[in-house]
Amino acid sequence: MAYIDGFVLAVPTANRESFKRHAEDAALVFKEAGALQVRECWGDDVPEGKVTSFPMAVKCKPDETVVFSWIVWPSRQVRDAGMQQVMADPRLQPENNPMPFDGQRVIFGGFEVLVDV
Repeated sequence: MAYIDGFVLAVPTANRESFKRHAEDAALVFKEAGALQVRECWGDDVPEGKVTSFPMAVKCKPDETVVFSWIVWPSRQVRDAGMQQVMADPRLQPENNPMPFDGQRVIFGGFEVLVDV
């Protein structure tokens, strides 16, 4: 069954185009490493919560936009090997492809698919 990596992050709104380029470059590397699908979604209707919310989770500032992303892998084993390959790829090293956002405020995790309709 598929395995999902999920991400939530805050990107300076002014960096939308540089983030898109960064994400497109990264998606190619993820696909080469075995990912089936890469999605990067720019927040359009992401309300601030009273107790919890996406903006609160990533400490989103007024001049930032929440991005919700996921990568679909064929299995956890492919993901584990693929992520090692991705992290070692020189195209994604900060000096070659700097992140246009604060990487310390990224929320991420790996998930087993429970329902797939």
